[in-house]
Amino acid sequence: MAVPKHKLSRSRTRKRRSQWKLSAPNWVECPRCHQDRLPHHVCPHCGYYNGRIVVQHQD
Repeated sequence: MAVPKHKLSRSRTRKRRSQWKLSAPNWVECPRCHQDRLPHHVCPHCGYYNGRIVVQHQD
């Protein structure tokens, strides 16, 4: 079994974990209504995806 021989110091562990950060989501422009939306998702403003309506909005 792989068992460490020595305890890792806090600074070494924290240096390694300093790279665990979230990245901001990529936003793209909807080609129909020109609002921001997530890629590969239905547009929350117009309800279109891939050139066709997927969600009907109750206005």
